[in-house]
Amino acid sequence: MVFDGRVLSYSALSERAASIAATLWHDWGVRPGDRVAWLGLNHVEQVALLFALAGIGAVLLPLNFRLAPAEWDTLVAECGPAHLVHDEAFAPAAAALGARNGMAVHALASLQGGGEHAAPDHAAADAAVLLVATSGTTSRPKVAVHTQANLLANMRIASAVQRMTPQDRVLTVLPLFHVGGLCIQTLPALYAGAQVLLHPRFTPEATFGALSLHRPTLTLQVPATMKALVEHPDWPRADLASLRAVWAGSSLLPAQLVQAFHERGLPVCNVYGATETGPFSIALPPEHAFDHVGSCGWPPEGVEVRLANTGKDGSGEVCLRAGNVVQRYWPDQPACDADGWFRTGDLASRAADGSYSIVGRAKELIISGGENIHPAEIEAPLSDHPAVLECAAFGVPDADWGEAVAVAVVLRPGAQASDEALREHLAARLARFKLPRHWVRLEALPKTALGKVQRQSLAARVRRG
Repeated sequence: MVFDGRVLSYSALSERAASIAATLWHDWGVRPGDRVAWLGLNHVEQVALLFALAGIGAVLLPLNFRLAPAEWDTLVAECGPAHLVHDEAFAPAAAALGARNGMAVHALASLQGGGEHAAPDHAAADAAVLLVATSGTTSRPKVAVHTQANLLANMRIASAVQRMTPQDRVLTVLPLFHVGGLCIQTLPALYAGAQVLLHPRFTPEATFGALSLHRPTLTLQVPATMKALVEHPDWPRADLASLRAVWAGSSLLPAQLVQAFHERGLPVCNVYGATETGPFSIALPPEHAFDHVGSCGWPPEGVEVRLANTGKDGSGEVCLRAGNVVQRYWPDQPACDADGWFRTGDLASRAADGSYSIVGRAKELIISGGENIHPAEIEAPLSDHPAVLECAAFGVPDADWGEAVAVAVVLRPGAQASDEALREHLAARLARFKLPRHWVRLEALPKTALGKVQRQSLAARVRRG
């Protein structure tokens, strides 16, 4: 693993995890089932801490550093960690968080020690090891409980599908507080014996620098970071030759961003999943990336998929069953049905070749005049308009149609486009019943901490007039 200019071998990482485990057990009194929270940017010590906690049967609660203090308080109250580890950047915030919630607060240097006695081995397949809060807009978070078996199953699946080998160099720039940054490539790369290039956080400059200096073969991005790379002045001359694929963690990838990477000869491989599902659940391999744009591919071996409540258009809710799917939310709320199926809330269609495409969220489906309309059907062509920076479609109550289509639009800086011009742009591409009846102009779309558009907030705005 390469971090902050230092190279850490596998044996050194193992020794570091063992030393931390000894500190946790002998100095801090952490026991099986206990929770330890982490607040900070990506750090090699966070990875070592996860392995140390697994060794003694304890649990890591990584806190999203983008949340507000009150949101941290809610998660801490829900999960009850007795200890909080932080990096230097979040020292003041961690001290205040610990004081408010009665946690012992530890800087990274506090992980040193442990004495000469090793911690006892309490690793177990069914032991909880990672708690991750799901994204959403409700006031009370749902916290997915990943067991050691869940993480190992996900590592096997993800490393196999991405064909990782010890010769790979994987660039990690996404935050490890979420399963995307931690579980799609970082842990699978370690499982495969590959090298991980770990950045504290994403910046286009650091990413381009790593591509030039360290020559990674794989990396994981999301639409926001892809956009930042493509729009950066260094993009046209960036050396991308070392990469054999760019994987992207998102249900829906903007076509223009995918095209920008494809024009550079790089396949963009979509991976679909959720916080509760590993998240490696459906994946588009490199050999199909260019001819299946918009698809998230096929389920890997060991992952079962079925579509529930299919509509006239053949789309239905994605249900998943696999070894990397969590079985409960903290502390003991079932996440799956009695047969082990997890309902994702996402709507997908299945092509004749067995590949899947995500078309929207079940709760976001707009039903107007008895017709099902997926927000993505409107957002994709509207985003192609040169004046549109981003947009979000949603339904609002309508006396005649049940629901009417509304859309919120954010224009690019300096751009102009009337509602009528945008409607004409859509009219050439969509059926009449899908055209928006309400238009909202905004400076920015309201989003959750993980970047998901808060459509309920937009609908409430239209209802208020």
